[in-house]
Amino acid sequence: MHCPFCTANDTKVIDSRLVGGGHQVRRRRECNECHERFTTFEGAELVMPHVIKQDGSREPFNEDKLRNGLRRALEKRPVSTEQVEEVVHQIKSQLRATGEREVASKTVGEFIMEALKKLDKVAYVRFASVYRSFEDIKEFGEEIARLGE
Repeated sequence: MHCPFCTANDTKVIDSRLVGGGHQVRRRRECNECHERFTTFEGAELVMPHVIKQDGSREPFNEDKLRNGLRRALEKRPVSTEQVEEVVHQIKSQLRATGEREVASKTVGEFIMEALKKLDKVAYVRFASVYRSFEDIKEFGEEIARLGE
């Protein structure tokens, strides 16, 4: 690892800790030349499948899009950032576990709805109303009734 201060090639690791729920390693490093200290983060780079949208177009999986959709559904709900990050990690794991190079956007939506159903029922209904394009109050009622089953 090059030193970001003097660009020397030789640095040493002083401390390593797991962060992000064990999905990353935080390393505290020191340059052997200028003795400045800096922090690096290391995480596994895993290949995510592409998403086939309803119009047939394909796009790379976008973690930020997933996170923003969850946040919109969970707006003003008593759910922590850590819980949202855990759901993001869970959905990414489910997508990788399919073993497919491409997945339908419908599959991603179903994974999100299942996670929200367990996390927060109000957020689930919010997401479902947009995802399933509810037209009237009757559809909301039917979805809420299914939650009670």
